[in-house]
Amino acid sequence: MSSSMKSWVLNNDMLSFSGQLDREVVPLLWRDLKQLKYAQNELLVSLEKVERIDSAGMVMLIHLIEHAKSQNCHIMLSFVPEQLMTLIQLSNVESLIEKHI
Repeated sequence: MSSSMKSWVLNNDMLSFSGQLDREVVPLLWRDLKQLKYAQNELLVSLEKVERIDSAGMVMLIHLIEHAKSQNCHIMLSFVPEQLMTLIQLSNVESLIEKHI
């Protein structure tokens, strides 16, 4: 995916990612995402259209969860790819994510 293409869309109570969430796109993506202000108490984050995710993408999601929590918004991840579940287990960060899956 070209880094110039937007790989996320926020509609009402759902944030959807698409394409790749890897070390090449995460820095630019996080620059935009950390500016988000959450008006809702809960936000569904769909990973259904994510084609590839690496450890940088996993860390970005953890930061997104913490960023939302600081604004009293609970994030729930949906369509979590098996690749991400494996990374979470190998990285021993289940405790940071378990209430969000």
